[in-house]
Amino acid sequence: MKRLILFRHGKSDWNARFPDDHSRPLTERGSKAARQMGKLLAVSSQVPRLIISSTAVRARSTVELAMEAGQWTAELQFSDVLYASSPARVLAFLHQLPDAEEEVMLVGHEPTWSGLVYGFSGARVRVPTAAMIAMQFPGEHWQDLHFDSGELIWLLQPKFFKTLFAQESSVY
Repeated sequence: MKRLILFRHGKSDWNARFPDDHSRPLTERGSKAARQMGKLLAVSSQVPRLIISSTAVRARSTVELAMEAGQWTAELQFSDVLYASSPARVLAFLHQLPDAEEEVMLVGHEPTWSGLVYGFSGARVRVPTAAMIAMQFPGEHWQDLHFDSGELIWLLQPKFFKTLFAQESSVY
């Protein structure tokens, strides 16, 4: 059984000065949500051993803040394939993952993440900023993944945990 977590980058700052889309930073709200989701995933013991992020600044910042806040000890890698990608291209990327990894997190962007969820599970969802979505797949090999083979397990959105995060100091 393989498990995939998709983590969308936090809210990005369209008003900041940046030379190109790849360099667009997070807003303060995006940074806060990334830290909160990092803690949430750690508390729920759902952090995979391997995390691969888009090279875009907003994705890199999101995963780095989440890892620091949640004290994740996962291996972090970066790939240009996850920036400005497509579901088919990400599927080909997943086929090349080492089979020793049972669970993997990819950090990236819309509309690719929604397209992947639909392709794998048939679920029509919009993956909001800083949300995480988990799917599982039968089989022992990443190369066995194909569209219509996944099961949506959960979708976590930062807005659902506002009350919990408001009490953050007492919970964590």
